[in-house]
Amino acid sequence: MEKIIYGVAYYYEYLPYDRLQEDIAMMKKAGINVVRIAESTWSTYEKSPGKFDFSTVDLVIDEMAKAGIEVIIGTPTYAVPSWLVELDSNVMVSRKNSGRAIYGPRQSMDITNATYLRYAERIIRKLIERTARHANVIGFQIDNETKAYGSSSKNVQKEFVEYLKDEFDNDLDKLNAEFGLDYWSNRIDSWENFPDVNGTINGSLGAEFEKFQRLLVDRFLQWQADIVSEYKREDQFVTQNFDFEWRGYSYGVQPEVNHFKAAKATTIASCDIYHPTQAQLTGQEIAFCGDITRNLKKNNYLVMETEAQGFPQWTPYQNQLLLQAYSHVASGANGVMYWHWHSIHNSAESYWRGLLSHDFKENATYTEAIKIGSEFQKLSPKLVNLKKKNNVALVVSNEALTALNWFPIDLNAAFQSSITYNDIVKAFYTQLYQINIEVDIVSPDVDNWTDYEILVVPALYAGADEIFEKLANFVEKGGKLLTGFKTAVANEHVKISSDGTPRNLQETLGMHYNQFAIPQDIYLQSEFFDFTEAIKVIGFMEMLEADQAQVLAQYDNSQFTEKTAITLNHKGQGKAVYLGCLLEDSGMKQLIQSIFTKIFDYQLTELTFPLIQKSGYNDEGKKVNFFFNYAKEMAEVTAPVSGKLLRTDGLIEAGNPITIAPWDVVIIEE
Repeated sequence: MEKIIYGVAYYYEYLPYDRLQEDIAMMKKAGINVVRIAESTWSTYEKSPGKFDFSTVDLVIDEMAKAGIEVIIGTPTYAVPSWLVELDSNVMVSRKNSGRAIYGPRQSMDITNATYLRYAERIIRKLIERTARHANVIGFQIDNETKAYGSSSKNVQKEFVEYLKDEFDNDLDKLNAEFGLDYWSNRIDSWENFPDVNGTINGSLGAEFEKFQRLLVDRFLQWQADIVSEYKREDQFVTQNFDFEWRGYSYGVQPEVNHFKAAKATTIASCDIYHPTQAQLTGQEIAFCGDITRNLKKNNYLVMETEAQGFPQWTPYQNQLLLQAYSHVASGANGVMYWHWHSIHNSAESYWRGLLSHDFKENATYTEAIKIGSEFQKLSPKLVNLKKKNNVALVVSNEALTALNWFPIDLNAAFQSSITYNDIVKAFYTQLYQINIEVDIVSPDVDNWTDYEILVVPALYAGADEIFEKLANFVEKGGKLLTGFKTAVANEHVKISSDGTPRNLQETLGMHYNQFAIPQDIYLQSEFFDFTEAIKVIGFMEMLEADQAQVLAQYDNSQFTEKTAITLNHKGQGKAVYLGCLLEDSGMKQLIQSIFTKIFDYQLTELTFPLIQKSGYNDEGKKVNFFFNYAKEMAEVTAPVSGKLLRTDGLIEAGNPITIAPWDVVIIEE
C-alpha cells in the first residue's frame, strides 16, 4: 500500500437525519481517508425480493469520491432480511442445543442453505457490479466475522457423512475403529443410518464434526470471493474481517474458524480487535491478534474494526487512542479503522459508541483522532508496509483447541473445568509479550519452521504424525523448542496414543510420563533456575520421567512417586525444553525468561511491561523501533540505538535518555 489506511465504518442508513456533508467535513478534519460501508444492510437494499435500491450506496461513494475518501464495500450477507425467512424457514440455522434459530439477531442463518445462497449470490452480484467501477472503491470485504454459527441441520449432517466417506475411503469399519465407536455401543452400522451427530458423546466424532463446520466457513468465503473476483479490478483487494474468541473482548484463537485456512480466500487479511482500556490497557490483545493476522498471508494486514469509545468501561483515557493506533501499526497493520463513525440511536448496539457520540459533536476522543490522522498522513512513508523479522514463533491449533474442549485439562469429579486451550496459549504469550519477545503466531500445518530459531508450542494436544515429526526434525537440525503439558497426546482424530506420551516426541524430549494430577499445594524447586520467589504449580501437573533428558525442576511438597516437572534434552543440533505443569503468572514469567536467556541464549531487551518495545523494517529498509508506555506514570528509558525521532523530527544518540509520557509512544528510525 502507498499509505496507512485510517478509517471508520460508516452507516448512512442508520443516521437519524441526512448529515453526509457534515460527516465528510469532520472526517477530513480527522484525517479519515477510507470508510467501510454496506456490510450490514441487506434489507435496506432489497426491501422485497428482487426490488433493489442502492441509492444510499451510490450517494456515499460519490460524495466520498469528491472529498478524496476511499471506500471498502462489504457484502451484506451476514444479516438476512425477514422476507427471506418467510420464503424458506430453513434459511435460519439449526443448532445442537437450541434447535432452529428465531429471526432477529444477525449471523443466525445457515450458510449452506440453498435458498440463502441463491439470494445471497444475487445481492452480492448486484452490489459488486454496481460499485466495482468506482475509482475510489479500493476493496471488498466478503461477509463479516463469518462462522458456521453452529449449523447442524439435516443438509449439513448429510454433507458431513459424505465428508467422512472421503476421509475414511468409504470404509465404515475403519471409521469405527479410529473413533473408538464400540464404546457405549456407539458403533455405526451403515452410512445410511448415520446417527444425529448432535447427540454424540464421542470426542473424536464430535471434534471431527467441528472441524467440518470450520471447513464450511472456508468454502463459503471462497464462494463469495469467487463471485466478487468476477467484477473487481486488479487493483482492488478482497478481504474478510476475522474475529477471535470473545470473552467480552478479543481473547484468543477463534474456536469456530481456522483463520489460516479461511484466509486463503482473501488477497489481504483483516481482523477486528477489541480490548480492555483505561487502567486495563496493556496492548497485549492488539499484539496477539496482530501476530496471528499478520501471518495469515505472511504480509501486512488491516484492522477493519477496533474500538473508538466503545463501551463505557472502554472510553479511552487521554492519549490512549493514539497509543492503540501506533500499537496496531507496530504489529504490521497497514490500516486502523474504527467501529464506527457515529453512535447508533436504535437497536442492539446503541451503547457501543463510535468515534462520535449520539450528539454528533466533537469530543475528546474525536479530537485525539485528529492528531492520529495528522501523524499518520505525515509518517505513512516511514510506517506503511512495515515488515517484521521475528525469529520466535508461537504455534497454535484449532484441532487442539477443539479436542481440549471435549477433554478439558483440569476436569474434576463434578465435570467442571476452569482451564481452556486459550488460557494455556495466553499463559505463554502473556509472559513473552511482557518481557518483549516478539513472536509470529503460526499454524502447525506450515511446511516447515526454517524461518525461526525458537518454537513455543503450548498444549498441542492433537495432531497428525507429520506435525510432530516436523517438530522433531526442527530440533534435530538445530532448532530450540519450548513445549509443555498436554502436548502430543492424541492423533488428528483425537485418538489417544497407546505408545506413550508425548507421542512421536519422546526421543526428541528425552522423557515420557504416564501419570498426571491436579496439584494441591505444590511448588517448584530447582537448582538450575534462580527463582526469586516460591513458584506455585496451579491447575495441572504431569509427573515426568527423564530418560536422556536433564531434570531442570522438580515438584516440592509432592507426595507422588515421580517428582520431575521440567526437563531439557539436547537432540541432534537442537534443544528441547518440556514444562510439565501450569504455573501462576509470576512463575511463568520467571521461568520463560530463564529458559530464553540461560538455555536458548536469547538476548532480552532491558525493558519489561508496562514498557513494550517493538520493531520492523520500512520500505526504505530502515529499522523502526517503537517504545510504548502502557502506564499512567512518566517513564524514562535509555535509547538502545541512534536515529531519528519520527514523531518530533528530532535526533537521538544511543545511550541518551528517552522520556515517554503516560500512555504514549516514542518512535525511532535507525
